[in-house]
Amino acid sequence: MCPDPPRERKFYSQLLAIDVRETQEVRDGRCPRCGGRLDTRNYPRKPRGGPPGLGDEHTTRLSLCCAVDGCRKGVTPESARFLGRKVYLGVIVVLMSALASGVTPARARKLREETGVSARTLARWRTWWLADFRGSRFWKASRGRFSPPVDGGELPSSLVARFVARAREGLVSLMRFLSPITTTSAPGCQPV
Repeated sequence: MCPDPPRERKFYSQLLAIDVRETQEVRDGRCPRCGGRLDTRNYPRKPRGGPPGLGDEHTTRLSLCCAVDGCRKGVTPESARFLGRKVYLGVIVVLMSALASGVTPARARKLREETGVSARTLARWRTWWLADFRGSRFWKASRGRFSPPVDGGELPSSLVARFVARAREGLVSLMRFLSPITTTSAPGCQPV
């Protein structure tokens, strides 16, 4: 069973705390290109789909940049909140895509009204999960962690079902699991 997108602020604050910790870990290291010190270079986002009244701290993508003149390259750590460049919050992309397979038309309409996700956007996300994500190096390397295997033809609902069996904490764990696909600039991250 796939849960509805979370509406409580506490959930989004947990994801923000994960992002803050990840950013601090990357900042404690050095620039992966030249070895220089990393400074803060956050940038604004206008995330869609979350509950109203989330606060300004939820509209910032945490990022860093090298302090060395001549380098100044950006380093964007992994994120549990944002799924790459998608404008919707990552959890909305995951859950709405999962709900798209097997949801009744009435419930789908209600969810689209609540989150603002159009049917066309939802179709694009489903294609991304079943083609791009399923063919990614990340998924090919990670799918072996699951026993029994996660059904790749039912992504992301099969992945959600595996994590959400542990209630809301499972949804936080799922977003942490997916965080490596949110960037390519941090050390150790591979492009999707």
